[in-house]
Amino acid sequence: MTSLTHEPALAGVTLAPSAAARVAAIAAKQNRPAVLRLAVEGGGCSGFQYKFEMGGEPEADDLVAETDGVRLLVDAMSLDLIAGATVEYIESLGGAAFRVTNPQAASGCGCGASFSV
Repeated sequence: MTSLTHEPALAGVTLAPSAAARVAAIAAKQNRPAVLRLAVEGGGCSGFQYKFEMGGEPEADDLVAETDGVRLLVDAMSLDLIAGATVEYIESLGGAAFRVTNPQAASGCGCGASFSV
């Protein structure tokens, strides 16, 4: 397990303060630890899709990045597909969602739910 603080160049994946604040709010409401797991799995119209889960403990091969006391867990296989990515929480008139800006993604689908490399 690699444990890093908010250092984007080292962490491989950055949890933006907006996402950390939203995870902390959800965790407090659910009385759970402030932990977000991000994984990549096959599926969607472009080949891969992001999967978010709240809570959990780090696995042996997880990268652990921390922003404002909130931990982001990413498994080693997923990290290969999202290295350099930033996870943000975006609010707009159309709704609110976590968004992954992924430099590894060669293309994505129109709805933004999946990507290819």
